[in-house]
Amino acid sequence: MASAALIEGFERRFLAARPLPSFPWRSLEEKLKNSLDSELLLNILQKTVLHPLCVKHPPSVKYTRCFLSELIKKHEAAHTEPLDELYEALAEILSAEESTQCHRSYLLPSGNSVSLSESTAIISQGTTGLVTWEAALYLAEWAIENPATFTNRTVLELGSGAGFTGLAICKMCSPKAYLFSDCHSQVLQQLKGNILLNGFLLEPDSTAPLQPSVSTLVSPKPTVMAVQLDWDLVTTEQLSVFQPDVVIAADVLYDPEIILSLIGVLQKLSACQAHQGSPEVYIAFTIRNPDTYQMFKTELSRIGIGWQKLPSHNQKLFPYEKYSEMVILRLLV
Repeated sequence: MASAALIEGFERRFLAARPLPSFPWRSLEEKLKNSLDSELLLNILQKTVLHPLCVKHPPSVKYTRCFLSELIKKHEAAHTEPLDELYEALAEILSAEESTQCHRSYLLPSGNSVSLSESTAIISQGTTGLVTWEAALYLAEWAIENPATFTNRTVLELGSGAGFTGLAICKMCSPKAYLFSDCHSQVLQQLKGNILLNGFLLEPDSTAPLQPSVSTLVSPKPTVMAVQLDWDLVTTEQLSVFQPDVVIAADVLYDPEIILSLIGVLQKLSACQAHQGSPEVYIAFTIRNPDTYQMFKTELSRIGIGWQKLPSHNQKLFPYEKYSEMVILRLLV
């Protein structure tokens, strides 16, 4: 692995706070074995712990401490001279206090980035929506590869969670308006924070259809709203107000009960679009349980919604492990 690719591998994984075993440690060991130069480690330090994005939006203290300890271990195994910068960075992080929130950042092809504040607990307050799941990254990659699907259109996202997919689409695909939604108030609060963190203004909650503001007409930024949407309670009338051209969801098919709730929302969307033209609907998920996937397709058939599986996309823009098959279905509502 060339040095530049190796450094980038560390950079992208560290910014996104990926599990440490996923880093290219073996390639680093090989490089260090064949060179007495410490410049590579200094470059990795600059692109990880000292990266401007990490300084502004730091990952968890524990994560940074474990990463630096591993980096120092690799250095000590290959060099006799200690590297002061590594120990100084570790000393600083050892004196830092852990927060209940940490950050992940993802670099976009435009040179821009998406940073998210997430809970340091994987599942807290009884919801999985406070962290970013792999299918959200997968759907964002597909969107960036297919920007015309979203350009100058109104997008409704069901179950936005931490907000990554929507923020990537807002920064890369120029939608006219973007509606983030979630049913859990704790998730919605964090979601709104992440939208503001990434430089977007939130429209106040309203029952009126989203209209581009005057500033939107001269600015590439879309009109953005975050709404509380309970799939079991929302009415056809409430959904019809949004008038979405595109509806998306990522990693929402992990429980049979949730599948039935989602099917209900899709039925309502289908009904309220009868006079407006049906929206394009894209659902992305990781197939953790084939039975759950099959149940979703069976329920779709039962209510007369067709579906087609989109071809896998080639570009892997974001660091994640693909342990199971990931799928994006386009639903024909």
